[in-house]
Amino acid sequence: MTLALEGVKVLDFTAVMAGPYCTLMLADMGADVTKIETFPEGDGSRRFDPKVNGESYCFAVLNRNKKSVALDLKDARGREIFMKLARDADIIVENYRPGVTRKLGIDYDTIKAVNPGIIYASISGFGQTGPYSRKGGFDIIAQGMSGIMTMTGEAGGRPAKVGIAMNDIAAGATALYAILGAYIRRLKSGEGVYLETSLLEAGLAWTFWEFGAFFGAGELPVAAGTRHRRSTPYQAYRTRDAYVTVGANNEKLWAAFCREVLERPDLMEDPRFKDLGARLKNIDALQDEIEKVFATQPTEQWVRKLDAAGVPGGPVFNYEQALSNEHSKARRMVVEIDHPKIGRMKVLGNPVKASAELARSRTPAPWLGQHTGEVLGELGYSSGQIAALFADGVIYDRYREAVPAQ
Repeated sequence: MTLALEGVKVLDFTAVMAGPYCTLMLADMGADVTKIETFPEGDGSRRFDPKVNGESYCFAVLNRNKKSVALDLKDARGREIFMKLARDADIIVENYRPGVTRKLGIDYDTIKAVNPGIIYASISGFGQTGPYSRKGGFDIIAQGMSGIMTMTGEAGGRPAKVGIAMNDIAAGATALYAILGAYIRRLKSGEGVYLETSLLEAGLAWTFWEFGAFFGAGELPVAAGTRHRRSTPYQAYRTRDAYVTVGANNEKLWAAFCREVLERPDLMEDPRFKDLGARLKNIDALQDEIEKVFATQPTEQWVRKLDAAGVPGGPVFNYEQALSNEHSKARRMVVEIDHPKIGRMKVLGNPVKASAELARSRTPAPWLGQHTGEVLGELGYSSGQIAALFADGVIYDRYREAVPAQ
């Protein structure tokens, strides 16, 4: 079955997380993604442990459905190969510090001169303009400078990083929808476009409730643990053996929670908890009352009672439990593919289920330079020319057999 982006050619000049996540989504939707890597290291995430048979498992789960071409872009012959690929590309994605692509001679203006319809996307730490644009920008830097670290973790504690690379993923997702919008625009107008986003702005763009409270009432968001700033009960509570989350965040759910889950209808009449405003004002006391009851039974029992009462709630899983529970299995959030070096391996499943197939894990992540010779052959290079480029160190394939001495 044809996927939506089949036939769309993408040059992926990205590394680590933000850019590779964006191009992974394009690849899953059928795009022909060619990953351009430097060598001998390649994408920085190739060095991440754990490694199986010399290949990074972390890299492999983020770079399926892509080809790898390893080039020395500082060599004129390497740039020539890139430009030949760029002339026929629909989309180019890069996530290096501003100025790097210009220095290499593969920036948007250079590519546009030979391919006016190109959609060229840049992802950086702080954007291509502005006083911070030249700063190096990793996920943790962006989490800190977007205010997210000061509103994460326990009240009164040290600033806390979100447990995943949130700003990286936010930037990749932001670039993705912008690229798809630009591609639809090109289908209508025939015009290419340059677009750029940053880890900082993509993270800020997800802070809607905090933005509204700040400009609506001057409220500065601070760390609140698992609590919601606008509603309660809406957090994780300690049980006899672990924690359970509860979302009794409107009056109907609050009533069901008190009567059917806690079996404490008296809490509804307590002036400290009579309405949402009172509950928020007395949130510490409310937590104490709820946890007194929750301490009498294990989490599993409270989840059953919450479900029976129609009150949203669930266990707080560790990562193994999150992946291995019956629901994740039924929704196929872990799937298996064969990697040429790692062997049989697991990758994350598609989070979107649809009436037509929108994405597919088709091929495993490539080893560094796996498709270099193949792609150059498609560009018209002869076997002799390819061998010479390998011998001169212009191109690379990690597992290519050494060329016999002449």
